[in-house]
Amino acid sequence: MQALILIVAWCILLVLAWPLTLLVLVAAPLLLLLALPFCIAGIVVGAVLALVKALLFLPARILGYRG
Repeated sequence: MQALILIVAWCILLVLAWPLTLLVLVAAPLLLLLALPFCIAGIVVGAVLALVKALLFLPARILGYRG
């Protein structure tokens, strides 16, 4: 019974708000494409920070510290 109510509510929402639905279908991929460079920049910053951390702890690792 709840599934039927959910399907009917979904159909009513689709009928009443179809322009919003079409806008979301068009805008969502564009927003993902705009966010992609920021995701790549975050990955690069994380990798650079990991490299700096590895370089800072290198002398301790060479001397045999196991922390």
